[in-house]
Amino acid sequence: MRSLTVLVLGRRRSVIVGWLVIAIAAFAATGAATGSFSKSFSLPGSESDEANKALAGFRNGGSRVRGPIVPVVRLPEGTTIDSPGVRDEMGRAFDAIARPVLGARAANFANTGEEVFLSKDRRTAYGVIWYRPGQTALRPALEALKGAREAAAKVTVAGERVRITGIDALSGEGATGGLSVLVELLVGGVFALLILGFTFGSLTALVPLAIAAIAIPTTFLLLWPISALTEVSFVVQYLVALIGLGVSIDYSLLVVMRWREERVAGAANREAVLAAMQHAGKAVVVSAAAVAIGLLALVAMPVPFLRSIGYGGLLVPAVSLALALTLLPVLLDTIGPRLDAVGFRRRTESTQNGWVPWGRFVARRRLWVAGAALVAVALLILPLGSFTTGQPRAATLAAEGEARVGLDQLTASGIGAGVLTPQELVVQGVDAVFTVRSLLAGLAAVDGVGTAVAPNLRQWRNSDALIVDVFVSEEKSASAVRAVREVARLQPEKVFVGGQVPSALDFSEAVYEVFILSHMREEYDRVASTDRAVILGVARTGRLVTAGSLILFGTFAALAAAPQAEVKVFATGLAVGVLIDATLVRGMLLPAFVSLFGRWNWWMPPWAARILRIEPCAPAPETRDPDVSLVSLERPGTPPTQTAD
Repeated sequence: MRSLTVLVLGRRRSVIVGWLVIAIAAFAATGAATGSFSKSFSLPGSESDEANKALAGFRNGGSRVRGPIVPVVRLPEGTTIDSPGVRDEMGRAFDAIARPVLGARAANFANTGEEVFLSKDRRTAYGVIWYRPGQTALRPALEALKGAREAAAKVTVAGERVRITGIDALSGEGATGGLSVLVELLVGGVFALLILGFTFGSLTALVPLAIAAIAIPTTFLLLWPISALTEVSFVVQYLVALIGLGVSIDYSLLVVMRWREERVAGAANREAVLAAMQHAGKAVVVSAAAVAIGLLALVAMPVPFLRSIGYGGLLVPAVSLALALTLLPVLLDTIGPRLDAVGFRRRTESTQNGWVPWGRFVARRRLWVAGAALVAVALLILPLGSFTTGQPRAATLAAEGEARVGLDQLTASGIGAGVLTPQELVVQGVDAVFTVRSLLAGLAAVDGVGTAVAPNLRQWRNSDALIVDVFVSEEKSASAVRAVREVARLQPEKVFVGGQVPSALDFSEAVYEVFILSHMREEYDRVASTDRAVILGVARTGRLVTAGSLILFGTFAALAAAPQAEVKVFATGLAVGVLIDATLVRGMLLPAFVSLFGRWNWWMPPWAARILRIEPCAPAPETRDPDVSLVSLERPGTPPTQTAD
């Protein structure tokens, strides 16, 4: 690593000019690159994907990525759908609501006569309005939903309002388009700047942000040609922008912190850069490789959406690593000292580091700390027993509003939330009509299936195919999907089963701590005591880990403002994961187990060392430090620490 850094610093001008050219090209191409990302969601080879393709053959097709718009009306006491004029009035109202959803495929009691669209007391009625295929992308769907809501506000049935509900409506997508990825990135960047400013107390805080500002558009630039060869999901722009912001800053933070430590210890600036890259640079390489390899596995998944995350996950740390190994040391070698000299609250290392007491506590109570952390992790894992993929349950998407009122009306009337995500069946063949009759008879005997309907309407059929909607009694029921598919396989003609819940089931079936450790190893080599290495490692990296975790948490919190419910869930999970990693894993489990294993942490047998091309290590037995409070944070030759305001 030192040789590489010497080579880079010897070609400072070329490095700066090279990255400047790349940055200009990347910024210029960002719009075109992100515009090439796919907004579709497919599972090639799955039954739900075949159903989706068949639905696309209908001019008024449905979608497995979006449920229908669902108008709901609860008639007043003493009035039912059979009251004089009510059915006709409801038909006109529901037709008016479907009209703004251009090319919609709609069904309700008024135009089909199917009892499935009524509650048992015949006072609650609902309908389904399916987007046409071209409306399933986010923006057209929002416009269609907005039009349906505006139309619903102008009609009544027996004096009662018609509520618009559905998965999209409950997700709040019609109320706001959410923040754009650039705005979310700006929010995350501002939050990162505040954390970095507090951490460094000088203009050095700008260096990690500069690295991130180049890494993100450069990754977009590299993804552009990939999107021309294979499907790259638009979700990757969030992954690249915000995870890229986090890892770029994280890698830079480690190097810059070590560079400052070396300067405080009295090293000349060039030597401080070389030392920082020699020690922190290795940790950055290992971390980037671990992230890239972990996400690279997604490239082999049979789901284009996950493969897209694999592409982005591979490129983000790779680009960030390239910048950290080349441009970052050049910046520290040239303008680093001048930036560090301009501070509003200069901070340096201190023997009274606030993380020392925690390191001492972990080393003394290693068994208790490890046990407590394992219990906490076990409690967090327990909910995974009921974990399911796919769309969140409808009741969790909104606590109030018109869409929630409509959902509550469906639930209270006994209809239930299952009607928001019907299974869509496509029956193909010359004998499709007979097959539909057989299919409906078979489904009537299936436990968990409320009922099925095949409206005799032009939009629901073409020359050789018919659409059947199946409404299940339990929302997100995987067993109901399997039962419906079993009935479908018994039919004389081909029947494809699709929709949101079957797609989620197909998706589920398609898929089956470096910085601290590097400091601990370095300190162990110096002091030959694992307990002291634990305390020193925690003390020297505590502020780094805290700052990095807060930055990652802030960027993922910004990502949670995205309009898509799937992205919100993704971001929330990442944010919670960062907090768990920073507290339970890095703060408790890691140091406790290192202290517990003692000298065996550092053992490297000769055969493994030969493979890795490093020196073997067989540490001699060590004596546990009887008083770990007698640890000095200072390196040999370190001058007395000063704190300047």
